[in-house]
Amino acid sequence: MESLSFLTVDDQPISIEEAVKYLQASGKLGQFIGDILRQYVIEQEIRNRNDIEIGTAITEQAIIDFRLNNQLTDPQSFQEWLKRNNTDYTAFHTSVTFGYKLEKLKAVVTEPKLPEYFIERKIFLDRVVLSRIVVDNRELADELQIQIEEGGSFEQLAKEYSLADDRVVNGMMGLISRGSLPDALRAAIDIASPGQVVGPIEMAGGTSFQGEVPYGLFRVEQFLPASLEDTQLKQALQNELFEKWLAEKIQKLTVKLQVS
Repeated sequence: MESLSFLTVDDQPISIEEAVKYLQASGKLGQFIGDILRQYVIEQEIRNRNDIEIGTAITEQAIIDFRLNNQLTDPQSFQEWLKRNNTDYTAFHTSVTFGYKLEKLKAVVTEPKLPEYFIERKIFLDRVVLSRIVVDNRELADELQIQIEEGGSFEQLAKEYSLADDRVVNGMMGLISRGSLPDALRAAIDIASPGQVVGPIEMAGGTSFQGEVPYGLFRVEQFLPASLEDTQLKQALQNELFEKWLAEKIQKLTVKLQVS
């Protein structure tokens, strides 16, 4: 039986079998199949569910908004844009509708699990802004703490004594995930107030300086707790949950690669 042509390059047909061999040789076959399975599951769900219907008015308005935002209100300009992008109005309309249905599918699938998932991930989503002074012995750390309590400049002491690279910016570490902090430091920071200095804290597992275990003094600059009111964060968590859901669906599929 004659092999089906998959695509043509310089008038030379490439069969499905050849395409699979090329993908295998490039190490991309698994990714290629994964993308197909992902789209298969999504389209099956969209086709078979009745809780993600999208009214035609929503799609039409989205297309109008797209044309306005991209200066494509003139019919001829819009047709030229469609041609440049190798599509037509019917395919473009279908694509826009699919995009809305996909977002609704994500919401339907993830909304029931989102609050629990947010709580589970919150420790890594909460952020804190810290400054620090890192020294190589406890005695010096204690002395610097006393100086700070007596009105000494944290920034100046960081410049003079800190062994960390961030001493050049007054010890400012910037935004850090709470979940990435060592347990002892996180526990101390969780009961501190902005502006408060905690420590000295032994930086177990940290980089040693001349064989000595480093100690750190940390000033809490700002707390930035995560919230589902943050639209971008909520969208990111929904995407994570949706990908987990998709992976579970794909895992249950029986897949056979059949190439004649």
